[in-house]
Amino acid sequence: MSHVGTPRGRTCSRGPRSRRLRSAVLLTTGVLAVSVLSGCSSPEEEVDAKAVPQDIAPAARAQVTDGGTLRWAVDAMPTTLNAFQADADATTARITQAVLPTLFTLDDRGRPQRNADYLESAEIVEREPKQVVLYKLNQQAVWSDGREIGAPDFVAQWRALSGRDSAYWTARNAGYERIEKIERGAGDLEVRVTFDKPYTDWRALFTPLYPKDVMATPAAFNDGARTRLAATAGPFQLKGLDARAGTATLVRSPRWWGQPAKLDTIELRAVPRAARAAALAAGTLDLAEVDRATADRIARAAKDKGGAAHGEPAPPAPAGDPAKARPAGAAGATNRQVLAVYATEQKALRGYVVRKSLEPAYTQLALNGENGPLSDERVRRAVARALDRQELADAVLKPLGLPAHPVGSHLALVGQQAYADSSGALGGQDTEEAQELLADAGWTRGGARKPAAPKDGTKAGAKASPAAHRPAAASGKNGAEDDVPSDEGLYIVGDDKPAIGGNDGPAGTHVLAPAPAAAAQGLALHRQAEAQARTGAREEAEADAQRLPEALGDTDKGTAEVPKARGGGVPGAYAPRGTAAPAAAAGPLGKDGESLTLRFVLPAGPDSEALRTVGDRISAMLGRVGIGTEIVKVPDDSYFKDHIAAGDYDLALYSWPGTAYPATDGRPIFAKPRPAADGSLLVEQNYTRVGTDHIDQLFDQAAAELDENAARDLVKQADARIWAAAGSIPLYQRPQLVAARPAVVNAGAFGFATPRYENIGFRGK
Repeated sequence: MSHVGTPRGRTCSRGPRSRRLRSAVLLTTGVLAVSVLSGCSSPEEEVDAKAVPQDIAPAARAQVTDGGTLRWAVDAMPTTLNAFQADADATTARITQAVLPTLFTLDDRGRPQRNADYLESAEIVEREPKQVVLYKLNQQAVWSDGREIGAPDFVAQWRALSGRDSAYWTARNAGYERIEKIERGAGDLEVRVTFDKPYTDWRALFTPLYPKDVMATPAAFNDGARTRLAATAGPFQLKGLDARAGTATLVRSPRWWGQPAKLDTIELRAVPRAARAAALAAGTLDLAEVDRATADRIARAAKDKGGAAHGEPAPPAPAGDPAKARPAGAAGATNRQVLAVYATEQKALRGYVVRKSLEPAYTQLALNGENGPLSDERVRRAVARALDRQELADAVLKPLGLPAHPVGSHLALVGQQAYADSSGALGGQDTEEAQELLADAGWTRGGARKPAAPKDGTKAGAKASPAAHRPAAASGKNGAEDDVPSDEGLYIVGDDKPAIGGNDGPAGTHVLAPAPAAAAQGLALHRQAEAQARTGAREEAEADAQRLPEALGDTDKGTAEVPKARGGGVPGAYAPRGTAAPAAAAGPLGKDGESLTLRFVLPAGPDSEALRTVGDRISAMLGRVGIGTEIVKVPDDSYFKDHIAAGDYDLALYSWPGTAYPATDGRPIFAKPRPAADGSLLVEQNYTRVGTDHIDQLFDQAAAELDENAARDLVKQADARIWAAAGSIPLYQRPQLVAARPAVVNAGAFGFATPRYENIGFRGK
C-alpha cells in the first residue's frame, strides 16, 4: 500500500486523552476475520512464560527498625507535583504514591487491588440504566489539614479532568469524560459516581486523588501544585524540594491513620544514571536503579576479595568504568592512579547487592508506516518475519540470569490476566517467508540501480533510500564506540512524555492502493496463526551474547551484503544449530532503481548502549533477507521529540510501560490516525502511524464492557489485529536492576507492584 502526499503526523489528541501519555497510520487489508486472529496464541510459549517475582528483600514490619533516612536515587527533580500534567515524570509518580491517596494499588501481577487505607469498599452497584460505582471511604481518612476526604474532592477532580474546560492544562482525562455526575451517598463517607457511558477501567480513576483546592480552578491546577502540596494524605508528607541540591525530602506524616512509616525520612536524590556507580561507591545512596555495567561492577566486587586492591590484576573494565580508558607508556603514573580509584570504588561497591526482576515495560521495534517501503504491509511483515525475537531476548536477559521470553502481547505482560501470546497472528522467524513477501511487494535483486563507488568509511551496498536523506542528525562514525550490553536505555514512553503538536509537511490526500496479493497474504497469515512455536536449540545463546560486539562489528551501516563465514554460514545468522545458511546476498533488494535500505534511528547516549547493540543485531538479521539499513545515531535529548514523535525514522527502538488498564491506555497507542481540519494527521501516540478501524472498534468495545472476562477477550482480539498489522514488534521485557544496601528491606526491583512506602526501612539488628 502507499500514501500519496500524506501529511506528516501530529501527536494531538482528537478526543479524550489517554489516561497515560504514551503516535499512527493505517494499513492492513482487512482480509482476516476476528475468529481467525483471536486464536493465534502459542500454547507452548504461554505455558513456558512465567511472571518473574519482585526482588525487594521482604521483611515483616517487626523485623524493620523504626527510624532512619533512606537515600533513593531518581533521574531528575520533578517539574510538577501534579501527576495529570504533561510534564509529570517518574519522580512525580514516586512522590505522589507516598503522599497522596492511591485508591487502587497494583499487585506483583499488575492487578488492581482495593487499598483498605482509603476504601472500605468500591464496587459497581448499578449497571442499568446506567453504571453507578459506590465508594465507601475509610472513616479515618483525612487530609493533613484535618479535613475529611470526601465527595468534594472527587467532584473537583472530575471537573478538572473531564475535558470540558480547556483552561485546565491536562495531559490525560480518559474515563473522566464518561462520568455524568458525582454525588454524596447515604453518608459523608459515601461517594456515588454515575457514568454516562459504561467504563470497564473505572478503578483507574481518582488515583492519585488530590485535595479539592488543587483541582478547584484552572489557576490552581496549572500552577498551584508544581513545587508544593498544601495538603497530603499518605504515610509520608512532602517537606520540600531543593532544586539546587537536587533533593526531594519526604518525612513521616503525623496525620497518617494507617500503619506508621518505619522510616523517618525518604530523601530522593537526582543522580544521572551514568554517575550512579560513583555515587554508590561514595556511599551517598542506599537504593538506586542501575544499568548493566554498574550491576556487573557490583557483582564483580562481591566476587573479588580485594584482588585489585592488593596488587592483583584488575578485572577487564566494561563500558562506563573509569579503567576503560587506561593510558599506557609514558602515562604509567596516570594509569596507576586510575586503577587505584577503580580499586577503591570496587572495594566500596562490596557494600551493595543487586536486586533484579523484569520491569513492567517492553522494548519494541517500531516500523514507521507513514510512507516509504514500510507503508506496504508486506514489507513490514517481511521485517517481522526476519527477526529472531528469541535471540534478541536471550542477548539482553540471559546474561543477567533473567528468564528470556519474547513478549507476545502489545497490551499486557506475562502474569497479567489480559496476557496472551498473539504473535502467531503474524508468525515467527522465517527467512524464506520474508523473502517471498518482499518479492510479492516488488523488491527484487535486480531492482536496485548499481551501487555507486563507496565513500570513505561506507561499505558498498549501504546506499540509503530517500528516507535516509530526510533532514536529521548525521550518522555516527563507523567504529566510533564499542556497543556492549548494559542498561536497556531510557526510552520508555510514559507519563513524562507530553503530547507534541506541529505539522511538518504539506497537506495531502491519503490514498490506499489495494495490494495485488492481499488475499494470498491473508491466507498466509491464517496459516502462520496456527504455526507452532519454534523448537530450535539455543545452547550457545548466552555465550553469543557475551561476544556480541565482536560478532556484530563496529559499524553504523547494516546491509544485505554479508560475507560467507567458514563452512558456508553467514555471520549474524541466528538460526537453530544445523540450519543451512542461505547464500550470501549480492546486495540489498531494489525496486524501480532504488535499493531497499531503511533508516534505523537510535539514541547516541551512554545510557543507550544496549539499544544500539540490539539495533546492530536486528540490522544483521534484516540483511539476511535483503533489507539494508542505515543506522543513524542522534542525541538523546532529540531522539523522542524530533524523531519518534515527529515520524522522522523508518525503524526505531523504544519501550512502552505496562498497564493494568489496557482498554484505556492501549487505544491512543494503536488508534488509526485521522485527518485534521488543517490537513495534518492526528496520530495521538501511535508513532508508527499504523492502525485500522477494526482495532479502534475493539478497543471501544473493550472499554465499554463491564464483564471483565469479556473485556479481556476483546483486548486479546485487538492485540492479534495489532500483530497482523505489523506496525510494532514487541521484543522483550526490560530488565530491572536495583543496587541496594543489604540492610534495606521491602524495596528494590518492585516489578509491577506498587511500593508500600510505610513498610520500607532497614533490617533490625
